[in-house]
Amino acid sequence: MTKAVFFDFYQTLGVWGQSLKPRLQKITDRYGCEVNWECYATARENLYAEASGSDPTTHVLLKTMQEIIESYCEFVKALGVQEHVEQMTWELLQSEHSLFAANAATLYDDTVPTLQHLREAGFKLAIVSNWDTPLDPLTERLGIAHYFDIIVASHDARVRSAKPDPHIFNYTLKAVGVSAAETIHVGDTYEADIIGAKNAGIRPILIDRDGTQTGRWDETIQNLSQLPELLSIT
Repeated sequence: MTKAVFFDFYQTLGVWGQSLKPRLQKITDRYGCEVNWECYATARENLYAEASGSDPTTHVLLKTMQEIIESYCEFVKALGVQEHVEQMTWELLQSEHSLFAANAATLYDDTVPTLQHLREAGFKLAIVSNWDTPLDPLTERLGIAHYFDIIVASHDARVRSAKPDPHIFNYTLKAVGVSAAETIHVGDTYEADIIGAKNAGIRPILIDRDGTQTGRWDETIQNLSQLPELLSIT
């Protein structure tokens, strides 16, 4: 019996105004750069894997900032862009990353209704996110912090783990007081969210809002409004 639902944050609960792809398109169009969009899905997944505190035990603020900038540069290069990479990286960071654009964060329209529905149905809720910066202040500003029993971010030295490492999931399970068999995890990144949750014994659900991961995982939803039905609650 499912008692708890864990959520990834970025592109699961919230986003920065627009999704990454249209923002990137706008910037590359402005610079007249050709983009290899066939490489986008892989480059995007690698971006979030590399920019999410994969070794939180060694991170200090300046080192984290440097790693974020370098990972976004590599993301732009992976799409075949060769000119003006650093300048475009800065523009992308200013519209995309929490460290530089926290005030631009918005929730998806289905986020609050779904969280409210699950809470009223008696589920325990948590966020499990690979996140470079403190996530609690952001969720408080967005008005959703009170829905969660705990908000766990990989940057936190108390956690010392990033998805897909099972420890970040186990840390959250212990904090919430549920077993892996009683929990599902919803996220948009296959390696971090699906493989990570599966390896921790948690039932994973892939959310594919932009329709780029069709057929990648059996239990896939396009938006959070589909989640209550998947959990057989009305």
